[in-house]
Formats: sequence, structure tokens, C-alpha cells
Amino acid sequence: MLTTAHVVVDLRQAVGYPRGSNYLQSLEQTVKKIILLFASLIMGLAPISLFAEISHTEANNGNLKMQDVPEIPRSVVVSLNRYQNVRSAGFLDWSEDSSGIFVSTRFGDVSQVHRVGRAGGARQQITFFDEPVGGLQRQPGGSKMVFTMDAGGSEFSQIFLLDPISNDDAVMLTDGESRNGSVVWDRLGENIAFRSTRRNGASNDVWMMNVSNPETAHMVLESPDGTYWAASDFSSDNSQLLVLNYVGNADSRIHLLDVASGSMRLLAGDPDTPSSNFPFAFDREGTGFWYITDVKGDFQQLAWQSLAKGSEPVMLTADIPWNVETGAISKDRSRAAFAVNVDGLSRIYLLDLASREFVPVKVIPTGLVGGMEFSPDGTKLGLTLNTSKTPSDSFVLQLGKKALKYGDLVRWTHSEVGGLDTDSFIEPELVHYPTFDSNDAGPKRIPAWLYKPAKKGPHPVIIAIHGGPESQARPSFSSTYQIWLQKLGVAVIRPNVRGSSGYGKHYMSLDNGFKREDSVRDIGALLDWIATQPSLDEGRVAVFGGSYGGYMVLASAVHYSDRLKAAVDVVGISNFVTFLENTQDYRRDLRRAEYGDEREPAMRAHLQSISPLTNIDRIKIPMLVVQGQNDPRVPVTEAIQVVDALRKQGQRVWYMNAMNEGHGYRKKENRDIYQQATMMFLQQHLVGNSQ
Repeated sequence: MLTTAHVVVDLRQAVGYPRGSNYLQSLEQTVKKIILLFASLIMGLAPISLFAEISHTEANNGNLKMQDVPEIPRSVVVSLNRYQNVRSAGFLDWSEDSSGIFVSTRFGDVSQVHRVGRAGGARQQITFFDEPVGGLQRQPGGSKMVFTMDAGGSEFSQIFLLDPISNDDAVMLTDGESRNGSVVWDRLGENIAFRSTRRNGASNDVWMMNVSNPETAHMVLESPDGTYWAASDFSSDNSQLLVLNYVGNADSRIHLLDVASGSMRLLAGDPDTPSSNFPFAFDREGTGFWYITDVKGDFQQLAWQSLAKGSEPVMLTADIPWNVETGAISKDRSRAAFAVNVDGLSRIYLLDLASREFVPVKVIPTGLVGGMEFSPDGTKLGLTLNTSKTPSDSFVLQLGKKALKYGDLVRWTHSEVGGLDTDSFIEPELVHYPTFDSNDAGPKRIPAWLYKPAKKGPHPVIIAIHGGPESQARPSFSSTYQIWLQKLGVAVIRPNVRGSSGYGKHYMSLDNGFKREDSVRDIGALLDWIATQPSLDEGRVAVFGGSYGGYMVLASAVHYSDRLKAAVDVVGISNFVTFLENTQDYRRDLRRAEYGDEREPAMRAHLQSISPLTNIDRIKIPMLVVQGQNDPRVPVTEAIQVVDALRKQGQRVWYMNAMNEGHGYRKKENRDIYQQATMMFLQQHLVGNSQ
């Protein structure tokens, strides 16, 4: 049977263009639309629009195409200008001599790498690309660095090598076609291990190369089952690798790989009794390793385990009833730092790896912490800190000579906030509400973050639903929410419906398989709760979400159109079957582990029955649909088919599609118009003239 995948592969081979090429992506999408049109005619279905992205309006040199989106008045552009010029400066890594740091920040349209030489110092731009730069790792004992970057949001990232001391251009190390990432340097700073789909375009294998000679790239671990494999840490003599095998959000395993022979041994995780296990690092002696696991309880804990066969984990944080989510280890492997997710907020600890004692770091403000990295000399800890009133900035924690001692936390970057008084920004309140099965073995309550305007209500409400589905709404800085609060006078609620991470593996499993719509019913319970709140207007509620959150928006519109005023769907799933069949090969099995396998007749029938596209006639509210043409996760066809179906039944739909974006908008010029259009849509269809 002819499929879009067959045609696309043939095109790539015949034309010879690498993945990520704008020309080939456009050609691929055209072929996909032609095949879908023919398929719809053969099956007796109403044909989809062949070129639905041909729009009434174009912006940004034709890269942003819009249908039925009204012209954006100059007054709206001016009103949002300061909010749209907020920047951030996330910590990336240290300089070789520990005197400076590298950060990710945006001075133009996309984020690039900058060097900062001292606290509060100027940012010296290091990279100059039209695409945002991704993850960065500096060479151990040297000045070079590797980073990842894709083209047009395709997520087919390539690995680049750059020496910021020289004036030479960055060199692409990978083949320009495969998807690459999860880069780890060896202890000598000569070779890197990385994840790549180079072998067949679908499997995530582990490769190695000498960065001075990219032609030495070779596969050291072939994925035996098509799942995700990635290196985590080299042993002290570079002969062994800790390797992660990620099967699904509740099933990940750790293996020990002998680099020379290719032999591999399972260290943690069991396919018969799934658990989450994430490798952290080899210990100082090389006789064991540190990792994060939920094998002994509902939450992810920090553990140590011997490399000897038959060893059991030694749990360090069993008394902390929350997830350990990330960490860093010093170069000499004498101490570590780790972050615990406590009800959505970060709590940081320092750990003495010899005594296995740890203490909380009390000088770090309440917020979200990420990107932790010890300086090469071991005297400082770099990190990114984000709060509900401050965007992500880079901070440095001074460390004492003893592993558990620390000094002041110093802010190294002060990101611009468009001249706004962020002290006046609304902080969210953590609330909880009962759901439909709270009295019948379901969650006792659903956590949510509530932002309310300072003025007296009742306020219109926007329910902002996170993606994932195993993600988590957290009280991070958001200029978007502050725009809505300040300019629209609405309240914003960010629920963590069942299936969200951060509340234990049982809670995360409650929406799996045939239980998918139980999470949608949690939104219905939230609507019930809103009706009990005098400060909230139950008659004016909208839903907003992206990716899986986009599915939740569409599903909420199916079930609760009589209780909603409007909906904003950003890169959302409209039909689970077509989504699973058309998402990129390298991630299809991962999504089947979460949503169900559409190849099984019973599951296929279930996925079809709950898909918003199947129930499109039940959606009775105005919709804004936002999409990226090059989205490898949720293909553009998911947006096209729902827009066409809604219009066929006479529904009002605003549609935006960016030709140079993927799974969400990363370029400022596109994000600005998207935010402006969203404001207009919500003003017209949610707030109305009463605001």
C-alpha cells in the first residue's frame, strides 16, 4: 500500500536534499496532501483542503500564513510591545578557567550563545545563526564546545563544534540528515558519544566520534528494538558508558556498555515490572553509579548502586516524598547537587558523595531551578533560576571547601523586561479541587495554579492546559499570562490533571490507554469548581493549550461547548490514529507506549472514538488554531483536518501556520503576531464588551 512515508523516503533519496531543507519540507508536505486527498476520495470521505495553508494574509516575508485572522491594529502592537521584549539568560556552561559562563539569550530574533565574564557583565555573543541554538557542552580541559541546532523547527538537530577563543566558524560534525543529540564528552575531551538516527532514520542508536575527525563517527550501540538509547557518562578510563534506554514515561532502564566489544549489561530497570531509572554518573571510585529511580516507591529518588552483578540500589532520599528531577556532579566527583520538585517548586540540595549526607541550600529563592553545573575548579555552582516575577537568569552559588558548605548566591545576568515593573506581576496561588471520581478510588483532588487580577471579580477565565501529557504546570515566569491578566482582566488557571508528572507514578498513570478521557473529565470538574468561586465568571471561560494540551482543548470543546466561550489549539492532536501514523518515525513507538497502539483493533477503535475529529459536530465555539508547517511531532495535517471540518459545519476558525516553525513558535517575529492575534481572539470571543 502506498503511504506518505514511502513517498517521502523516495523523495529524499531521489532529490538528495537533507532533512531540514525548507525546499524538501515544502515538497514533502505537498505530496502528503495529495496522498491524503486521493485517500479521502477512495474511502468516500469528504476531501480535505489540498492547500489549506494558502492564506488570506501573509506576514514575515510570507513565512506566517493566516486565514480569517483580522488585521491586527497598531494599538494592539503598541500595547503588547514591552511584554514581547522580555528576555531571558539561561545558564549553559562554564568557561575552561572557571572565570566566566556561557548563557543562552536573545538579542535578535532567536536565542544564541553568549559569554559573560563576571557578575553583571556584558554579554558577548558567540554564535550568530538564524536558528536558535540548543544544548551546549564544553570540552573537558579545553576551550571547545559542541552544541545542537536544527532548521525551521524540524527537530532534526545537527551537532556543531566551535572554539569561542578562535575566530573560526562553527563546524557541523554530523551528516546533515539524521536527528542527533544527547551529547556526552569523554573524560579526555577528545571524543563524544551521541544519540543518532543515522542508521535508518527511525532508531535512536548510540554513536561515537573524535571531534577532530568527524569521519571517525561509528555506531557503538544499535537499538535492538527501535526504542530510545542515549549515553549518559563515560567511565574514568573511557572504556565504559552508562546508557539510558527510554521506553516510555513509566519505563526506562540503565545499561553498562563496553565501548570496545559492544557487550552490554542491564544495571537497573526490568521490562516485566516497569520503573523509571535515569543514570546520573559513575562514582569517584568507578565501582558504582548514581541514578534517579522510582523502583522503591511512588516518587523518583536519588540512589547509588554497585556495578557488581546482582546489586540492589541504596536509596538516599527515601524520606523526601517528592521527585528528584535533576542534578550535577563536580569534576572530582566529591560532591553533587540535586533538585527536588516540591509541589511544582524547586528545592536544591548539596550532597557529600563520600558520606552520602545532604543539606538544603537555603539561599536560593523560591522558584524553578535548572541547568546546574559545577565550575571546573569546583568552587562554584552555576544554575538557572526562574520565578513567577522574574524571567530565567543565570546565578552562581559560591561553595565552601567542605562538600556541604556554601556561601552567597550571586546573580550574574539581569535580563531585560521591557521596562515593565515585574514586582507588580500577579503571583499564582496553589489551589486544589475535587474531581468526578474523588469519592470512588480517583484522585482526592486535582492541583492547579490560579492567577487572579488585583481588581474585584468576577473575572473571565482562561484554563491553560499543559502538554506532555506527562508534563506539569509550574509557577514559572510568563509574560503571556501577565498580558492576559493586565490587558484582558482575566483569571488564568493552570491545572495538573491526572497524567501529569510531579505527583508520583500512580497519578501519572491514571490517564493511560483506555482511561484517556478521564483527564478531560478533570477539566469538567474544574468547570464545576469555577462555578463555586465568586471571583470567577463561570459564564465566560476559554480553554488554551499546546501539543497534548491542544488535544485537551479540542476534547474539552467537544464535551463542554455549552460551558465554554472560546478555545485556542496550538499544535494539537485532532485524531490519535492519524497522529500516530504520521508523527516522525523516531518517536512513534514512544507515543504508542503513552496513547496506545493504533495497530491493535480494539485500541484503534477506542482512539478513533475519542478523537476530536470524530466528534467535530459537538464543537460549537469559536476556535483559534496555531500550527508550524515543519512540526515533526504533531504534523500539520492534524491542524488542516480539524480546521476544514470545523469550517464545513459553519464554525468560526482563525488559523495561523508558520512555514519556518515546527512544534511551537521559537522565532520572535512569529511569536509576536501569534500573541497579538491570541489577544484579539480572546478579547472578541471571551471577554466581550463588558471588560
